[in-house]
Amino acid sequence: MVSRFEHPAGGYKKIFETCEELAEPLPATVTGRIPSYLKGSLLRLGPGLFEVGDEPFYHLFDGQALMHQFDFKNGQVTYFRKFVKTDAYVRAITEKRVVITEFGTFAYPDPCKNIFSRFFSYFKGVEVTDNCLVNVYPIGEDFYAVTETNYITKVDTDTLQTLKKVDMCNYVNINGVTAHPHIESDGTVYNIGNCMGKGATLAYNIVKIPPTQKDKSDPIEKSKVVVQFPSAERFKPSYVHSFGMSENYFVFVETPVKINLLKFLSAWSIRGSNYMDCFESNESQGTLFHIARKSPGEYIDHKFKGAAIGMFHHINTYEDQGFIVFDVCAWKGFEFVYNYLWLANLRANWDEVKKAAMMAPQPEVRRYVIPLDVHKEEQGKNLVSLPYTTATATMHADGTIWLEPEVLFSGPRQAFEFPQINYSKHGGKNYTYAYGLGLNHFIPDRICKLNVKTRETWVWQEPDSYPSEPLFIQTPDGVDEDDGVLLTIVAAPGSQRPAYLLILNAKDLSEVARADVECDIPVTFHGMYKP
Repeated sequence: MVSRFEHPAGGYKKIFETCEELAEPLPATVTGRIPSYLKGSLLRLGPGLFEVGDEPFYHLFDGQALMHQFDFKNGQVTYFRKFVKTDAYVRAITEKRVVITEFGTFAYPDPCKNIFSRFFSYFKGVEVTDNCLVNVYPIGEDFYAVTETNYITKVDTDTLQTLKKVDMCNYVNINGVTAHPHIESDGTVYNIGNCMGKGATLAYNIVKIPPTQKDKSDPIEKSKVVVQFPSAERFKPSYVHSFGMSENYFVFVETPVKINLLKFLSAWSIRGSNYMDCFESNESQGTLFHIARKSPGEYIDHKFKGAAIGMFHHINTYEDQGFIVFDVCAWKGFEFVYNYLWLANLRANWDEVKKAAMMAPQPEVRRYVIPLDVHKEEQGKNLVSLPYTTATATMHADGTIWLEPEVLFSGPRQAFEFPQINYSKHGGKNYTYAYGLGLNHFIPDRICKLNVKTRETWVWQEPDSYPSEPLFIQTPDGVDEDDGVLLTIVAAPGSQRPAYLLILNAKDLSEVARADVECDIPVTFHGMYKP
């Protein structure tokens, strides 16, 4: 699952360049045959505007949200894209400068204002960004483009028009929610975010949003907190990007990457800082693993602990014979991986890109197992009795249970990331296959498939081609877990047609079809297939 290619020509720099939105959908040129059951559209989000006038955005997660749509109709494909008209975007375009501070870019105060109005605007506090460049998902009958703040943006997935900005703080006690909810088959949405807990301490809340309401009212208005996880540090919540959910449990991984809230609140107005400045690593905490029952929501107070990892994406979580098994894309150590995702690093020449990645945390696909039945007296003994895994859980004298993972895949500076599974059939259940985007020194250059039971791997890769997260679509009458196709957007900067939608057979990653377009497509993070 390791990359076969080097990238000395630096074609990858193209995926971090500004592009224009489209006035109307462009027809794509199809090679091969589009499966007849693909009748909907692929929707993806990512940055599309990397500077405003002469002011650059500095971090991968700063560029303004661009929504992409590949539409399938009777074997034909069209491509369309629009910027999401967030406050951050509209104000930047209007004032021709960065107005709202983004993840790694500070917005300077309006130079046209006098000293008094500048002084007073400090006291209004921070304007939190609504730049929803990370993902799109359904809530009830509606669709929302999202980032990781308290703002989500309702969009029309047909016309790509922006409908309204929604503040989740108006409905639940949450400082922000992740871009990785879990969605059940009936449409119930679960998400996690940090919040103020009891007695001015920080905590993490799991929020449940019900499916479409009979009376057609907005399900968001019925959002409620179902369970709360404690925070290891009073004023420093861990950065949380996703969480695990099986049929009856939630899994929350509390990593050593912390948000220093005091720094976050003070430094902002004074020193011209951004979100990135507020992260720090707790080098002694290691990683804490928490579980909670789903319904009724109940925190299970056992201290599960492991070596320090950074973690963004859970792959899948399931229960088996009294254990919770959860697979994650881990990064070893306590250093924050986002430190390596400044645009200047990603746009560097290939030798420089490789040199920077040498210093970064190492990626690894890991399986952890948590025993549900824990007894104090079983000190020093491995509590995991599942026959098929080498993952262990050992009770220590102080009552903590130390978790050692099973490594499912490891390759130096070769990450299996942006994981996807057959979610509709196997999300929260025992499963065999994970699909992912292969990062080669942080540059995406292949599509990977991993059998989590046998560790067998498959790879799709072409020279000077830069794919995105693969989404799995099940064949309607499919029997096997991997009966279906993967959809990915590939940038191929040097070629005649510089980007295409690629359809792969999920069984062996062989090409089924591609749909070429005559424009560049920048990096995208996450998305969905809307039937």
